[in-house]
Amino acid sequence: MSSESSDAGAQWERFEPRERLLRYLVTLGALVVLAASWRAMDINYGYVASAPQEVMDLFTRMYPPNVMYTREIARPLLETINISILGTALAIVMALPVAFLSASNTTPNRATYLLGKFIVSFTRSVNVIIWALIFVAVFGPGALAGVLAIAVRSVGFTAKLLGEAIEEIDPGEVEAIRATGASTLQTFIYGIVPQIKPAFISVATFRWDINVRASTIIGFVGAGGIGVALQTNINYFKWDAVLTILIAILGIVLVSEGVSAYLRRKVS
Repeated sequence: MSSESSDAGAQWERFEPRERLLRYLVTLGALVVLAASWRAMDINYGYVASAPQEVMDLFTRMYPPNVMYTREIARPLLETINISILGTALAIVMALPVAFLSASNTTPNRATYLLGKFIVSFTRSVNVIIWALIFVAVFGPGALAGVLAIAVRSVGFTAKLLGEAIEEIDPGEVEAIRATGASTLQTFIYGIVPQIKPAFISVATFRWDINVRASTIIGFVGAGGIGVALQTNINYFKWDAVLTILIAILGIVLVSEGVSAYLRRKVS
C-alpha cells in the first residue's frame, strides 16, 4: 500500500535535471549570442525612428507612376525574360551530367561522386550577384553576362534535385532494360529518363520561376535586363519611373509564378 501511494505521489517529468540544466544553458547562450550580434550591428535608432516618415515621403514622390515610361522599358523587360529562359536552359544542359555524377547509383566511382557533389555545393554557395560581377568583368556588361550568371548559379540547385530524383528511381526497371542487352545509352534513355521525367519538368519550371526574379536584379551590376533601367532611374531620382518599373517587375513575377505552378500541376 505504501509503495502504491509513493508511486501515485511521484511527479512525471519530461527531462531529467541534467537535461533541463543543459537546455537552460543552451537557451541562455543563444540569447547572449543574439544580444551580442544585435549590439555589434551598431544600429542608428535615429534613422529607425524617422523611417516611417521617410517611407511616406518616398511613396509621395513615386505616386503616380509614369505610365508613359512603359514603352521605354518594354525592351529591357523582354531582355529580362530572355535572360531567365536562356540561363535556365543552359543550366539544365550543364546540370544533367552533374546530376548523374552526384547520384550514388549512377556515378562511375567515388572520385566522380565527390566531384559532382563539389560542383553542386560550389555553384550553390556563390550568390547570383557575385557570379554576375565575375562575368561582367570577363565578358563586359550586357545580357551575356546575365545569362551565364543565371546559368552557373542554377547548376547546383538543378543538379542537386535531379540527383536526388535519380537516387530514388526503381532499380528493377533499369535492370530489366539492361537484361535485354541494351547498351548504357539505351539503359539511360529507356530505364532512367522515364522515371525522372516528372521531377525534371518540375525542377526546370520551378528554377525558371526563380530565375525570372533573379534576372530583374542582376542589371544592378551591369548584367542586362530591367535592373539596369531600375538602377539608372534610382540614381537620377526619377521615382515615378521607378514605381513603373517595380509594377512591371511584379507583373512579370506573377505571370512566371502562374505559368510555373500550372506546368508543375500538369506533371504531378
